[in-house]
Amino acid sequence: MLPEEAEMPADGGEEDLDGEESALDGEAEDAAENVVRFPGNAADHAQLMRMVEALLFAAAEPLDIDSIAGRLPEGADVGAVIEDLQKAYESRGVHLVRIANKWMFRTADDLSFLMEREAVEQKKLSRAAMETLAIIAYHQPATRAEIEEIRGVTVSKGTLDVLMETGWVRLRGRKKTPGRPVTYGTTEAFLVHFGLENIGDLPGMDELKAAGLLDGRLPPGFDVPTPSETGGEGDGDFSDDEEEYGAALDEHLAQDSAEDDR
Repeated sequence: MLPEEAEMPADGGEEDLDGEESALDGEAEDAAENVVRFPGNAADHAQLMRMVEALLFAAAEPLDIDSIAGRLPEGADVGAVIEDLQKAYESRGVHLVRIANKWMFRTADDLSFLMEREAVEQKKLSRAAMETLAIIAYHQPATRAEIEEIRGVTVSKGTLDVLMETGWVRLRGRKKTPGRPVTYGTTEAFLVHFGLENIGDLPGMDELKAAGLLDGRLPPGFDVPTPSETGGEGDGDFSDDEEEYGAALDEHLAQDSAEDDR
């Protein structure tokens, strides 16, 4: 009896081992179920990074995770691929960034200056500005009051400022009349823009008529003056003191301000 009883623990041990092996097999099967199995033809991680890189470069707009995942092999870990791709581009000229929960390539912040481009914005002058410019060109040096008298209307605020900002009109001096108003004239930039060798090359009355710019029935005494870049009262009559020149510009701006307050 004793040998048989001695053998019983051995049999029981075998059953326990079998049970442990079965439990281990079950755990292994559960773990295997949690492992993502790629199809036999699935690319490796590096290939997946290349795929995502190609998708983002070719896309016309940022892509979300679902859009990217829809183009990759089934079961691909898109998050891990994007994270590694983002790290790979950290030191490059473009970075992989997330905007509004979507991914896109964007120029590195420290290289944004390379993308800057300066362009001259073309602006069309108003009719009032063109009329004012023509009066100054033909009657220079002309005061603000003279411009308004010829036009028959008050020069609106900012018209002269616009012409001065374009570089076509400048202050020429003070007229020796009460109040010593400043006078205006054209600049070299004006000649360059309109293709003139000098201000005397502006078209005269006959040329303006031939071009249809003047009515054939002009009022009696109407005349187109001969423009001159030099001479004329108020031309160059500024003091050598720079402060006086600045004061003249301040006066010009003050006149605009006073007109605006009326």
